[in-house]
Order: sequence, then structure tokens, then C-alpha cells
Amino acid sequence: MKRVLASVLLAAAFPASAETLHQRTLTLDTHLDTPMHFARQGWSFGDKHSYDTDLVQVDMGRMDEGDLDGGFFVIYTEQGPVTPEGFAKAKAFALGRADLIRTTLAKFPDRIALISTAADAKRMDAEGKRFGWLSIENSYPLGEDLSLLKTFYDLGVRLAGPVHGKNNQFADSATDTPKWNGLSPLGRQWVAEMNRLGMVIDGSHSSDAAFDQMLALSKTPLILSHSGSKTISDQPRNLDDARIRKLAEAGGVICVTTVFLAPMNFTPERNALFAQLENIGTMTPEEQAKLTRETRALDAVLPIQNTDFEAFMKSLLHIIKVAGVDHVGIGADWDGGGGVKGLEDIGGLPKVTERLHAEGFSDADIEKIWSGNVLRVLRLAEENAAQH
Repeated sequence: MKRVLASVLLAAAFPASAETLHQRTLTLDTHLDTPMHFARQGWSFGDKHSYDTDLVQVDMGRMDEGDLDGGFFVIYTEQGPVTPEGFAKAKAFALGRADLIRTTLAKFPDRIALISTAADAKRMDAEGKRFGWLSIENSYPLGEDLSLLKTFYDLGVRLAGPVHGKNNQFADSATDTPKWNGLSPLGRQWVAEMNRLGMVIDGSHSSDAAFDQMLALSKTPLILSHSGSKTISDQPRNLDDARIRKLAEAGGVICVTTVFLAPMNFTPERNALFAQLENIGTMTPEEQAKLTRETRALDAVLPIQNTDFEAFMKSLLHIIKVAGVDHVGIGADWDGGGGVKGLEDIGGLPKVTERLHAEGFSDADIEKIWSGNVLRVLRLAEENAAQH
């Protein structure tokens, strides 16, 4: 049913060759921030929403339209004080968010499934279902109790990063002043426990020094779930090409983002709207609509970044050239600030496949970029854990 519906939706918008190729390619995105919307009043993940009238970029309707087979649904926790009280509050929030993701996907058992292995993704695709893993963006909610990684593993988490926008108890952030000069002593233990459990380490948001240390310490390859190249845009959240090559040499994967392609317009007005967005699950439908209008009005005069689909493709093609086709994926940062002109939501994803095909990439290489490389790293993490 999934493929049939996708065929109908794609046929009107894309050339037949690209439509067929995108349909038969297993596609996943490594960073979906959509769970912040799952608790919204009067809103359903199962419906198709409009980019113009709703802030969401990912829903089941547009997973059908853009034929996105699955991805990692993010447990994001805002960085708070590095104190027992801060840890306790963050732990409660993160566990609640994990439960929200699980219960939301469970509402649509015939359409999407929560999975835990690379083989599950292949199996769900063969059965015509979409799929999702859980991931952790910012391990701050673990506090200093690494046994909680097993708790989240049991809930379905298979990808986790140590840090977000500010330094925490595990590591320095790419966008903060160094405290640990990379990983903290606890952060080094975090790497070992991630390896032991078979969870993949996500290097996005980590400082360059923390990235270097995780790359050296980890027994399995890293994934950068939503990152770019400093050559394309010299911003702290992006990685220099030398490190991208080292990631590839170690077997890892950089999943290319639509964010940080150009200067980011994080004005006070934009930041205030983002602050409201983090709490959209508590808003009335009227308040949600007001936030959407205000956000789209600001987008019209001062977008988060003034760039487009061609800039994203330039970044993707550059990173493929640097890392090699076996070490690149897609992590657009949907519902976390991602999207560009011409690729505003996941409905436009077949354009990426069409362009890669036009650039001369084989069907097999395109499937590697869309899913194969990430699934390989997941399998390696699973195999390493099984051996210990």
C-alpha cells in the first residue's frame, strides 16, 4: 500500500525515471525533530499537513508524498544546569519524550513501526511499512548515571550524541567555549558504554576535539546525523574536510544537513519564536495557528538562512567528493530548523534522488547515500555488542 500511494503522489511531480528510482530506493533521514509536535492538540501525525499553514515538515502524509521510508525520531532535551536538580528534570522530560514517540507511532500500526535493528528496516520496507528508531540529541538527561543508557536502549534508542549547543558533563559543544578540551572523563566512559550496548555515536554538535577523541576511542564507526562542511560554510557546527576524511577512513558516515549552508539569522525575534515552538505541545490550536502565522511572516522577510535547493545539492556533492560515496547519508534536520527554498519539507525529497541520478550516480550508490551507509554502521555496532 505504501508504494502504491507513493507512486500516485510522485507521478504528478517528477519524471518517471526519478519517480521509479526514488520509490524503489530505501530512504531514511537520520535526524527528525518532529516529536516536539506529537502532543499538539487537534493535530495528528497520521495526516498530511501544509507547509504554508503548519510548522511541521514531517508527517505520515508527506512520508507518503516524498516516499521517506523512515528515520531517527529525536529525543531532544534542552541544556539546563549541570546539577542533580537539572539532571532529574531532564531525565523526566527525556523519558516522557521517548514514551510520546513510542505511543504516537503505535497509533498507526498498519503504516509505521518502531524498530531497533538494521535488519528491521529492510523487513519493514519489504512489508510496505514505514519505520522509525529513537535517537538522543544531548545526553545531558543521563546525568552522571551511565546505566540510564541501557534504559533508553531498551526503549529503542540506537543513536545518541553526547552534547548539544552548550557544554555538559560529557563533552564540549561545537558552539561553546571549551571546558574539557573535548570529552570529560565521564564522556570517555560514555563512549565505552555506547559501544558495549551497540548504540551508534552521533558526532553532530560535538566540538572538533570531542569528535577527534570519540573517533579515536570508539570501537565502531561514528555517524554525524546532521552536519555539513566548513568548506561550504565556515561555521562551528560544520566539520572541516580533513576531519570528514578521517571519519570516512574510520568507516563512519556524515549525513548532510540543509542547515548551516549560509549565515544563520538567529535574531531575537527568531529565537523568541523558537522558544515558543519548543512548547507547541502545550498550546491551543489557536495559539499554534498564531505561532505559525508569525513564523511564516518572519520567514518571508528574513528566513533562517537565505539559501536554496541548489546550495544543499552543492553541499551534498562536495561532501560526497570529500568522503566518498560509501560514507555519506542524509540528515536534513527536519523540524529542527531545516529546509531551504525548493526543499521546504520532505515532500520534495524525490528531487534529491533525481539530481543524484542526473549527476551520474548509479542506483546502488544512491541507495547507499539514502540508507545503505547508515545501515552498515548500525550493523557494525550491533555486531560489536554481540561479541562482548
